[in-house]
Amino acid sequence: APFAAAIALTVPRMRLHVHRWGSGPTVALIHGGVLGGREAWRAQRPLTERWTLLAPDRPGRGMSPDARQDFEPEATLVADQLLGAPVHVVGYSYGAIVAMLAAAQRPQGVRTLTVVEPPATSVARGVAAVDEWDAELRKPCASSERGAGALVGARPPGDADIRLGALAAAPFPMLVVSGGHMEGYEAVCDAIAAGTGADRAVIRGGAHLVPDTGRPFNERLESFMTGVVP
Repeated sequence: APFAAAIALTVPRMRLHVHRWGSGPTVALIHGGVLGGREAWRAQRPLTERWTLLAPDRPGRGMSPDARQDFEPEATLVADQLLGAPVHVVGYSYGAIVAMLAAAQRPQGVRTLTVVEPPATSVARGVAAVDEWDAELRKPCASSERGAGALVGARPPGDADIRLGALAAAPFPMLVVSGGHMEGYEAVCDAIAAGTGADRAVIRGGAHLVPDTGRPFNERLESFMTGVVP
């Protein structure tokens, strides 16, 4: 469609608004489909005592220019604007797909990669619960009523080509986190971990809102990041 084509052309040229807090080694936090960078990572503020947190507003959220959610051009935005020097990368939900694609594009700019409950259904096709979930995710994506929900009008997350082999071969370590609340997410996270050799964690208590668990998520994330830093 002409609108979609225009978005594909304009998104790579936009500048993401990036919130910055704290001091220390840099962590880039890529939010999901609902809240902008400031709100999505509010429970991670205690990390600012030891880390510099960069939280971009993805296109159409917060203070970044409006655009259709699309993991592919967004990955290029993140790679170009945040992965110039090696940083720790954390992606949540749809933003975890963006984070994986960005890390694959610019592996030299990634110190560690953590992904939290990505709806990357393509990595676990053939699992009944995942296939049913993928079909449900595609319904809002096909709607033209943009702004009415997290995935309305978005590019379907199941269309993302997650090259697990490339991530497995990358020089950075990887952590995959789920919330232990839904079979589809668990199957996807298990498949990503198996295909990349990533560490795997389940943090319960927040359902899909794993970062909102605060201390349990922060401690697991921080132990992973510090465990690989000389």
